[in-house]
Amino acid sequence: MFERPNNPSAGHVLNTAELKTELDELVLEHGIRHFFHTSYCASQLADGAIQAVFVENKDGRGAIRARVFIDATGDGDVAAHAGVPFAVADHLQPPTTCAKVQNFPGGGFRELYAAHREEFGLAEDSGWQGTVPGVPGLVMVAQTHVFGVDCSDATQLTAAEIEGRRQMRAMMDLIRKYGDAPDLALVELPSYIGIRETRRFHTDHILTEEEVLWGKRFPDAIANGSYRVDVHHPSGGGFLFKYLDGTQLDYCDGGQRIPGRWRPETAENPTFYQIPYRTMTSAACSNLLLAGRMIGTDRGAFGAVRVMVNLNQVGEAAGVAAQLALAKNGQVQEVCPDQLRRTLADGGSVIF
Repeated sequence: MFERPNNPSAGHVLNTAELKTELDELVLEHGIRHFFHTSYCASQLADGAIQAVFVENKDGRGAIRARVFIDATGDGDVAAHAGVPFAVADHLQPPTTCAKVQNFPGGGFRELYAAHREEFGLAEDSGWQGTVPGVPGLVMVAQTHVFGVDCSDATQLTAAEIEGRRQMRAMMDLIRKYGDAPDLALVELPSYIGIRETRRFHTDHILTEEEVLWGKRFPDAIANGSYRVDVHHPSGGGFLFKYLDGTQLDYCDGGQRIPGRWRPETAENPTFYQIPYRTMTSAACSNLLLAGRMIGTDRGAFGAVRVMVNLNQVGEAAGVAAQLALAKNGQVQEVCPDQLRRTLADGGSVIF
């Protein structure tokens, strides 16, 4: 864990290599069959429900039948094919290719980047980096964005992957030429670019920025969050943070920080917000649950709930709700919110 508890920047750092194996074991322990290297292709629909999904892998094309389906594709591929309405913003939050770098320079990098970025074909941008605990000198770097792409489009996603990797190599070349980092080394790039935003679906409840920032309570809440509203500018590398205590911090293009308030100071501030179950269901498809960044939100709320600490709770709620829906003939909207919340609490979730 880095930073201190009750700090808006507190977080946990995961050993991703260990996590992969642990998650394999977790799935196997519960008798669940893996389908690695398998791609979703299409759905068979009837009477407002999914009957089967078609998938393809090295064995060819096949179908998987089920009574309840969970779309955790990130872009909502299953939901889109099932006819769940969605919107794509005119200006999407840009994706980022992160990297693990050995001996990344500390102070002065931002000034170095601003002075020499054009030589290496890099846009005006800003980001952050953090040390990896237990590995001296290793830094996780998230310093650039790929602007102007919609990663729900295969052609644009491919271009974004290539550009993101090019940016990281260009940044290394910049530091080697102008910085003081003789032992700099690019250690690891991700298998997939970090996508922030594509489709946002119209679900039975659309969580709003106001509901998040004022800590609105819901009778069907399945998750509690405290991560700030975090919206990355569609160009120039800036981003806006809005906190539950009423403060905000605008990182302008080029890295300048402008503090302020989005509301007047009050005696009491909400300490968390809630995500209702209805953001995961849609009347357009009776046996489909949405889990991930495509749940129903407006732009501001999306900036808060799209991160891992919130979406792992949404994923657990989707799994529990799917099991409960089996007793309702797969009708996910018929799941009793109280029963769902009790089951989550019994499993260790913090439910209020």
